[in-house]
Amino acid sequence: MIVNQENLASMYIALNTIFNNAFKDTKSFYERVAMVVPSNARSNDYKFMLQFPMLQEWIGDRVIKSLSAQSFTIENKNYEVTIEIDGNDIQDDNIGIYNPIIGELGRAAAQHPDKLVAELLNGAFSTVCFDGQNFIDTDHPVGSGTQTNHGGGTSDPWFVLDTTRNIKPFIFQRRTMPQLVRQDRPDHENYFMRNKFRYGVDYRGAAGYGLWQLAYGSKDTLNSTNLRAAIIAMKNFTNDEGEPLGITPNLLVVSPNNMFAARDILLSNFVLGDGTAGGAKSNTDMGILDLLVVDWL
Repeated sequence: MIVNQENLASMYIALNTIFNNAFKDTKSFYERVAMVVPSNARSNDYKFMLQFPMLQEWIGDRVIKSLSAQSFTIENKNYEVTIEIDGNDIQDDNIGIYNPIIGELGRAAAQHPDKLVAELLNGAFSTVCFDGQNFIDTDHPVGSGTQTNHGGGTSDPWFVLDTTRNIKPFIFQRRTMPQLVRQDRPDHENYFMRNKFRYGVDYRGAAGYGLWQLAYGSKDTLNSTNLRAAIIAMKNFTNDEGEPLGITPNLLVVSPNNMFAARDILLSNFVLGDGTAGGAKSNTDMGILDLLVVDWL
């Protein structure tokens, strides 16, 4: 292939198709647990989330609940990955050897929000959220008291989430979509000096914590007793006036190390050990939550 602008443009169209197809076909989980919010600026302010809206009887004038003056912003970040293609491979019509790596760029771009959410999960016990407490903590201030969404322990973390609402436990903020970009002009210095063309992926966005009331985290042993305690604790969360928030736990998030323990609790028809020799009893925890295994947790 002659290395000229016309042929390079045709090659980019082919590579971009491979990238887009891989991006589209890659499964990701972030939209299941994170509220996807478009962004049109350097950062977004989420102070509108700092209270649960609840209806009350209308007697006399409306009771106006002003949005908190507290700022809760998430700033967009830039992300990229870049590869080089040898000019000789283009001249020799050997560009097909790069198709798999271009496909991997598409897969990586589609899954990158998953990794950002996984970082939030991994940092949930030590990173503050909008109320100044760690996202998973023992003393979130509520009214005149505190509430806990922390189950204790020191082993592999697991989380119970409520993802049934419009507001999710986490936020993925999208400033731009990932795109395959190029530096492939024949007169560019990199080709002139090194016989290389560059292709990469970049986008802008960020991830952050949503409402802590929609999550419960624990590093204690994952078993039926501790899982039930987490669900009950979430069901008992209230607002500042003591009204139940109506939290609906529906998803258990675990690491690969807790995957089979979670499957035993949520997917098994029976559990062993009901007090009789070799006996088994129906598993009443079966199906109580959906299961999500996060490889980066």
